Amino acid sequence: MSSSRKLRFILIAILAASTLLSRAQTNQSEESARAFTLSGDFWGTHDPSVIKAGDTWYVFATGLAPHGQMAIRCSNDLQQWKLCGQVLTEIPEWIRKESPGTKELWAPDISYFNGLFHLYYAYSLFGKNTSGIALLTNKTLDANRPDYKWVDEGLVLRSQAADDFNAIDPNLIIDTQGKAWLAFGSFWSGIKMRRIDPATGKLFAGDSHLYSLASRARPKDAEPAPPGLPPDWEAVEAPFIIRHGDFYYLFVSWDLCCRGTKSSYRIMVGRSPHVTGPYIDAEGKSLADGGGTQLLSANHRWLGPGGQSLYVGDHQTVMVFHAYDAVSGKPALQISTVGWKDGWPKIELQDGSLASSKQ
Repeated sequence: MSSSRKLRFILIAILAASTLLSRAQTNQSEESARAFTLSGDFWGTHDPSVIKAGDTWYVFATGLAPHGQMAIRCSNDLQQWKLCGQVLTEIPEWIRKESPGTKELWAPDISYFNGLFHLYYAYSLFGKNTSGIALLTNKTLDANRPDYKWVDEGLVLRSQAADDFNAIDPNLIIDTQGKAWLAFGSFWSGIKMRRIDPATGKLFAGDSHLYSLASRARPKDAEPAPPGLPPDWEAVEAPFIIRHGDFYYLFVSWDLCCRGTKSSYRIMVGRSPHVTGPYIDAEGKSLADGGGTQLLSANHRWLGPGGQSLYVGDHQTVMVFHAYDAVSGKPALQISTVGWKDGWPKIELQDGSLASSKQ
């Protein structure tokens, strides 16, 4: 083969490889999202948190379980779900003393690091910011193992009436440098963050700064709420942070949950190259200044989607959240894979009838 023909062959091979790479990158950047059709015990789920351990998916959720606090649901395929226990049989005594009016424990957040499963959760009262975030740890999530035991690690942080934040809705994120951070908060001045010591799961003594990530705080001279809406209708809560590509993505829930067919939750997102922010939406506005790109809102079948958490796997990222039946107002678990387009996430909400209509 002549040198000119060899050169031409090499150039054609390079061009073909470049085209295939470009197509692969395009397909990856425009990966679609897919909502799962669920069956079994998925009704009654609020503020779900998801993790995979072995071949089993676990979802932890707010509120009362059949025999205690914070129900656990299990699945082998993300579609067929069953109730498989609860985290606690009763509210810890120290929380009863700290917050006597607390009847339910809220917003569990499950993660795994330093050889233990860490479950952060909140205790509070509706409309109050005298709240706290606590921690439980476990060596395993398999209740059949002899070393299955939730260990009460106690209080992580609290908020008091004089604070401008609310210590609820925790979410643990490990950054690319191995540092641990806890995002939390809702209403008041918005979403906050504190650094965590990975060795203890508690606040990191070397950094006492309270970082501000997102806010919808209204000025005192703002216009009153629209007719039919409560004064606190512009709320932000339920933070969850993941790393994807070059950015950290902060997902939050806007507006109001827990009101049945009057629930107005919707899921918003912003991104930042730094875990502590600032998080910016697709229009260039900071979430700390009221910005946020809408990821998901209600459809004709499901209202108020929010209370989200995510699981980042080797081959796919999934989001779990809750939404309310448009007829009965009852909450139910929702699951979607996460797609990406132009550096921004996409998810889907179930539409139409379900495989199981049991409510």
